[in-house]
Amino acid sequence: MTAADIAGYYKALVVEVGADMAGKDVRTVLERKLGVSRSLLSRLKLTEHGITINGVRAYTTAKVAQGDQVAIRMEEETSEDILPQELPLSIVFEDDYLLVVNKPAGIIVHPTKGHYTNTLANAIVHHWQLRGERVRFRPVHRLDEDTSGLVVIAKNPYIHQQLSEQLQAGTIMKIYCAYVYGKPSPEEGTIDAPIDRDPGDPHVRIVTPEGYPSVTNYKTVTIFGEGQASRVRLKLETGRTHQIRVHMKHIGCPLIGDRMYGLQSGKVEAWEEAAGRQALHAETLGLTHPMTKEWIEWTAALPPDLVELEQALT
Repeated sequence: MTAADIAGYYKALVVEVGADMAGKDVRTVLERKLGVSRSLLSRLKLTEHGITINGVRAYTTAKVAQGDQVAIRMEEETSEDILPQELPLSIVFEDDYLLVVNKPAGIIVHPTKGHYTNTLANAIVHHWQLRGERVRFRPVHRLDEDTSGLVVIAKNPYIHQQLSEQLQAGTIMKIYCAYVYGKPSPEEGTIDAPIDRDPGDPHVRIVTPEGYPSVTNYKTVTIFGEGQASRVRLKLETGRTHQIRVHMKHIGCPLIGDRMYGLQSGKVEAWEEAAGRQALHAETLGLTHPMTKEWIEWTAALPPDLVELEQALT
């Protein structure tokens, strides 16, 4: 197989067959050694250079011998439906497999109907275009438009599958900083309260016994004044839409600046103005790198608007 043959493919992922896998079929090797999903295997089988043994195209039923090199290659893809757009982009980490960015508040992650530009996706696609990379935009998770902080994007289908499985298993660490009205009681604890859509408004989430399991761990970091407001550190065990905002409202401590779940009366206008949006920031992200198997953590400092809010609270 020549370099020309594999032009337009991502870098191969290779497994050298050991004694433990000798005599097994390719499917078993890829599932056990790389954790390749059935859906990805199905795609690879239809790709000319998707699965090879020692450089020769192979079926998933083919048997392997010790020392064989089993490789998978995914065709490069681009997000043809996302317009590249030069926008400010804060890159925290990037390699051949994943990208971590610090998203500012006021920008959505992915284009939606009627909102095709000025998104994080537009900025990232433009960034890859400048680098000459053919990569499709695959966010592993998302943040609300008015939530700032860390987001991880996979750079090929295999990495997306691996990180999505970590997310589903709850092994991706996501820690948030929030400024809330009042003082949580107790000051540290776990909110285990199911969440689902509000029957009266599908855009709103509520705590309801019929909802999906939702668990948030929290710890009060700072209490301001006589308990009028607090800074809270939150760690998610699940990732429901608006989870932190809904859970903090549920315990009587809604986020400052939250127009959907915040206080309807008794708001402190100076605090609302300083925040300008829900006071929520995804400050720490940790995961196991799918290729190196190393645990990596990143932290994003508080943005200026939340620094200003803390100063107003102090």
